[in-house]
Amino acid sequence: MRKGFFRVAALAALTAVIAVPSATTAVGTDSTALRNAVTVGAVKAHTAQFQTFAAASVPAFGHPTRVDGSVGFTSSVAYVASQMQSSGYDVTVQKFMFDRFEETADPIFARTAPSPKPYVEETDFATMEYSGNGDVTAQVVPTNDIVLPSPGGSTSGCEASDFPAAVAGKIALIQRGTCTFRQKAENAQAAGAIGVVIFNEGDTEERSSILFGTLDPPQMTLPVIGTSTAVGQELLAAGTSVRIRVQAVVIPTESANVIADTRSGRTDRTVVVGAHLDSVLDGPGINDNGSGSATILEVAKQMAALGVKPVNRVRFAWWGGEEFGLLGAEHYVSNLSAREVKDIALNLNFDMVGSPNFVRFVYDGDGSSTGTKGPAGSGNIEQVFLDYFASQRLPVEATAFDGRSDYGPFIDRGIPAGGLFTGAEEIKTAAQAAIFGGTAGVALDACYHAACDTYPTNLNDTVLDQMSDATADAVLQFAMTSSAVGGTGKSSAAKEASTELQGNSLRK
Repeated sequence: MRKGFFRVAALAALTAVIAVPSATTAVGTDSTALRNAVTVGAVKAHTAQFQTFAAASVPAFGHPTRVDGSVGFTSSVAYVASQMQSSGYDVTVQKFMFDRFEETADPIFARTAPSPKPYVEETDFATMEYSGNGDVTAQVVPTNDIVLPSPGGSTSGCEASDFPAAVAGKIALIQRGTCTFRQKAENAQAAGAIGVVIFNEGDTEERSSILFGTLDPPQMTLPVIGTSTAVGQELLAAGTSVRIRVQAVVIPTESANVIADTRSGRTDRTVVVGAHLDSVLDGPGINDNGSGSATILEVAKQMAALGVKPVNRVRFAWWGGEEFGLLGAEHYVSNLSAREVKDIALNLNFDMVGSPNFVRFVYDGDGSSTGTKGPAGSGNIEQVFLDYFASQRLPVEATAFDGRSDYGPFIDRGIPAGGLFTGAEEIKTAAQAAIFGGTAGVALDACYHAACDTYPTNLNDTVLDQMSDATADAVLQFAMTSSAVGGTGKSSAAKEASTELQGNSLRK
């Protein structure tokens, strides 16, 4: 999960209703043997290896990391591939290239007139991914159709006619709305603007905070930043001038997905079990997402060791490029034929399952708790997890499909999805602390995307054990079922999951 962008989705994730399951017996295949075989010690041993690989990146990066393009990442790929090959899986390392956006200096954004005021990065503004370089100072010129307060659905900057002639040689001010940030910025550039400020629309609380957005590759030629609604309102004052400085490069980077298939099972009912293998630049990524990667690796190894012959082919996948926008999962899905897409029965996603101050989150497949549902069948995936946790008398909370993790490309193609999550930088509430334990007022993972996301200190053994068991159970249920995932629940009023997000970066 990508640094700095969680804030835009946190409210949606925390609107979920707490669900405290009653004690019931999980139905379907008995997963006891597999759960007993998948130990927290073995899962942690894999994360210890990831920490070692991250440390090998110090000479090149100055600190431990498993970011794409580092030896920490390539060693992680080789390790997972070797482990799966030795366990008897058919393994493919699917390589791909992408343009990695990297700022080479701290950005600057400041009002220069009518009265000087510096703005604070990641408090007032953020550089848009794939912004161009530049150091420009000029008058701010708003588009013609900014509306405040906004009723929602702003088209500001979506058409060439939105930009007055005065924007040439000036800095365009644009309101977030219905079209992509890229489209807005390109229209501003075509109108002669030398810089762009896009401010949040302000129609809801969630859409009022600082904008962490992406312009998508290729890199633009003019600097583009995102701000909060409040900053945008300040800049609307007549005669306002600002300075924007962005220094960034795009680095062609090789990444890879590791794909490992069982050698038996129906290929037309493939169960894709995924976790991302890369970390952010700033740290080794042991919880995010060494925890998910290690969990599905150990589940796969123990399925093979127990001689499980699945009814449906299980495809274990470790994605690269997640922290840069779900790139590995998107590369995988976009290279499938229409027939191959149809052959995927479902996707299970495990991204951060060992958070120190955890909540046990289950993706809200039917939208009954968060109002956002996955594709048909996602509700039945959710129910498998709910049944399992109920059988263990463990309370859970629903979390929305918000497009932040590698299930995104799957649900975009109508493939049912589900999975588990234990929390990132969102703050634990008093209600959550009363149910799940831990400390209210503290982040679920205080080391989220930081250098301190290390082995063993940033893993909670209790929840990692619980989540690895739940993972083992769900994988086995779907591997062995002779029934199709089928339709979702009856929460037809829930909206389909949004695709505004690409990873944690907003696209519009």
